[in-house]
Amino acid sequence: MNKLWLIFAQCVTVALALLLVVTTLRPDLLPVRTMGSGNSVVTIRESGAAGSGGTATSSSVSYHGGVRAAVPSIVNIFTSKEMRRPKHPLMDDPLFRRFFGEPESEAQRSSSLGSGVIVGVEGYVITNNHVVEAADEIQVALNDGRQALAKVVGVDPESDLAVLKINLGDLPVVTFAQSDKLQVGDVVLAIGNPFGVGQTVTMGIVSALGRSHLGINTFENFIQTDAAINPGNSGGALIDASGHLVGINTAIYSGTGGSMGIGFAIPVSLARQVMEQIIQSGSVTRGWIGVGVQDLNSELAESFQLPDTKGVLIASVMPGSPAAKSGIRPGDVLLSVDGKPLPDSSVILNVIAAVAPGKTTSVKLLRHGKPVELKVLVGKRPAPQPHEEEE
Repeated sequence: MNKLWLIFAQCVTVALALLLVVTTLRPDLLPVRTMGSGNSVVTIRESGAAGSGGTATSSSVSYHGGVRAAVPSIVNIFTSKEMRRPKHPLMDDPLFRRFFGEPESEAQRSSSLGSGVIVGVEGYVITNNHVVEAADEIQVALNDGRQALAKVVGVDPESDLAVLKINLGDLPVVTFAQSDKLQVGDVVLAIGNPFGVGQTVTMGIVSALGRSHLGINTFENFIQTDAAINPGNSGGALIDASGHLVGINTAIYSGTGGSMGIGFAIPVSLARQVMEQIIQSGSVTRGWIGVGVQDLNSELAESFQLPDTKGVLIASVMPGSPAAKSGIRPGDVLLSVDGKPLPDSSVILNVIAAVAPGKTTSVKLLRHGKPVELKVLVGKRPAPQPHEEEE
């Protein structure tokens, strides 16, 4: 028995000695797992290659397809404008100028950046009005490296939208989504050029729809999202998981200047309406009846002896306006316009603005608790004035 153990021990010793010699002198003779073209220093487990049936890859969630479809149509916008410094009054004094010399140029240029979306093969680009406002020069940079100077086709400060045009061929155009299909909880992606670092994609969900009373624009019907939107993203695209445009990134709620998870985008339906009017006529025409309105609360409803807070209170009527001519009076409660209910003052603004000037529409209201229906010949909304609140 001892001889058997001795033989076994000698065999193991010889085998280990041979393994040591081979490992030292000819390691290439040993079986080693490789990864790619180089030798691996550790044994690892890899997922299957795409299309090979690997379950990890085939079941993973990715938005690459949607991003790849939309990214070529998203552009970076660089603007510059001349700013003149105030002239010091002493510079008009010859004695002062004799000792201190002629003043340097009082003009200086400031630059800013934003984003935009190519919406037409003709070279039309949609962005925010505040991105290009008062700019002397607008440079558009495409994802493929091309650049072009852009001209302003038209702007709409009340919705904070602007349409530009560039003269380049073979342009990638974004696909518009059906905005009425968008729901709270849908995955969305924000694409733009935040802080000038380059084109960036962030992901979130639709946090809310129809946000208004924010004091950002005159016409507000925002998509709220937690997809990160930062300075430089303005005018960029908010897309769905398929890469279709659902909104134009516009503003954020922030105490620091950076994203805090509350961003706002203009719905593609409104952006399309504004874009088409600007391209067709260079400006946006909206309906107007000339009333000042106020949201109803429980106290107002009780004082006017109303059964509930539905509708909006007519606080004022502009003399000679379409509303005055139709018989609408202060104190009336407007319930609907053209069959559309009015839950608050922001809705009436959008509903009336959507009616073409010159069209007669019906309005339903309560007067002293009794229902009244009137016909109103809608007029053209005048140019916006500071603090204007008439609908």
